Amino acid sequence: MGNTKYVAAIDQGTTSTRCIIFDHDANQVAVGQYEHEQHYPQKGWVEHDPMEIWDNTRRAVGRALAESDVAREDILAVGITNQRETTVVWDKNTGEPVYNAIVWQDTRTSEICEELAGDEGPDRWRKKTGMRINSYPAGPKVKWILDNVEGARERAEAGDLLFGTIDTWLLWNLTGGAEGDEGEPAVHATDVTNASRTLLMDLETLQWDEDLCEAMGIPMSMLPEIKPSVGDFRQVRERGSLAGVPIRAILGDQQAAMFGQGCFRAGDAKNTYGTGLFLLLNTGNKPKWSDHGLITTVCYQLENEKPVYALEGSVAMGGALVQWLRDNLQLIPNAPSIENLAREVQDNGGVYIVPAFSGLFAPRWRPDARGVIVGLTRFVNRKHIARAVLEATAYQTRELVDAMVADSGVELTDLRVDGGMTMNELLMQFQADVLGTNVQRPKNIETTATGAAYAAGLSVGFWENLQALQQQTTAAKVWEPEMESEKVDELYREWNRAVERTYNWEVSEK
Repeated sequence: MGNTKYVAAIDQGTTSTRCIIFDHDANQVAVGQYEHEQHYPQKGWVEHDPMEIWDNTRRAVGRALAESDVAREDILAVGITNQRETTVVWDKNTGEPVYNAIVWQDTRTSEICEELAGDEGPDRWRKKTGMRINSYPAGPKVKWILDNVEGARERAEAGDLLFGTIDTWLLWNLTGGAEGDEGEPAVHATDVTNASRTLLMDLETLQWDEDLCEAMGIPMSMLPEIKPSVGDFRQVRERGSLAGVPIRAILGDQQAAMFGQGCFRAGDAKNTYGTGLFLLLNTGNKPKWSDHGLITTVCYQLENEKPVYALEGSVAMGGALVQWLRDNLQLIPNAPSIENLAREVQDNGGVYIVPAFSGLFAPRWRPDARGVIVGLTRFVNRKHIARAVLEATAYQTRELVDAMVADSGVELTDLRVDGGMTMNELLMQFQADVLGTNVQRPKNIETTATGAAYAAGLSVGFWENLQALQQQTTAAKVWEPEMESEKVDELYREWNRAVERTYNWEVSEK
């Protein structure tokens, strides 16, 4: 198949919506992108307007097509990837949301979650869902809307309201919304990766769990059909820029990044270096349960095949620590300059920074911890501190990797990396040293949209199979470990001593 055919990805993120058109070599032919407003009605609340997101999706698609001069007939398929856990409830008769979308970062459901956890605690449903009961998953957000929006529960019980994560909201609108399409109702469906982030799906059966829905007071008539990530989601309605184009894939954003990185074998892992760090490890066809506070999630499922699972761990302070150095301490003028500053010294000068600004997340889960800088002497200058900031990112990743290997019994073969911080070559080399494994950066670090395009293209034969996609995802740069293992062990031992100094600072929270 020549380069005259294309696939499109709709990448609906936390801050913006993009449509990217890709050719057969996975080059980006055109991008349309629009930001949407962040609403903060109260402390800890984060909302988006679902109508604004739908409007921006149509605009982004139109702009990408206009910029590329590609005819819609030449687009073989479209894939959708989305911010996960963000929750929309809408009226199926009018298409109007009953409330703003409650965003994944929102913490208003904390009290609901404490009640749901009861005496058994946050791990009550972990063996069934892979997730802890906290404000992150979508299920408790649905309960909050039904409990707090006037008339919502009655309308839901009458069968008039639908729930979806953002992928479901976009799919329903793309296939006709309230009016449907040529006599057929709109498609109300999601994929296994997004369903696994709701706290409502049984990870082994891949079905909604009646007991969980009952515990949260969510009528099952609201829930979308759960489908494989790669398969048939019908075609775009007969109006609009992509009219008639088949929708062939849906994946949550971190799972799409796994697909975009070609992480198809057990032991393949990728780390996204953004504001925080998101590390996923492919564990094969059986879910692995974590003893180290990691999430068990569905990685992807191809049509008529078994699902593939992953372990996922996240760190709150990745690139955010570099921003703190720039904005709060003003030790650097901009984020990229940290690399040059850190290169001016041979090592960290004995300094370790542990960015436990809001406690420690996986795998330690210590809300009582707070950030520390240790090992200061008269010898230390801002160059050592810059280096310690970068090293902290690599040590935190090592902690997650160690937890994943302990949980899964799967040795890490290499680490694929994406996200803005991967342009920092000093950090990438140090990451390879600390892990003792190769670190690979792809030519295209926009792996989320690439993954959605790969999945959609795979479904229509644009790419032949997973092996062909693996060949596409060649590393643009590979870093191999260079540091002696004794030196790495010594540094990591010192890091662990530093982390222990953060404990018990917020005594009241212990």
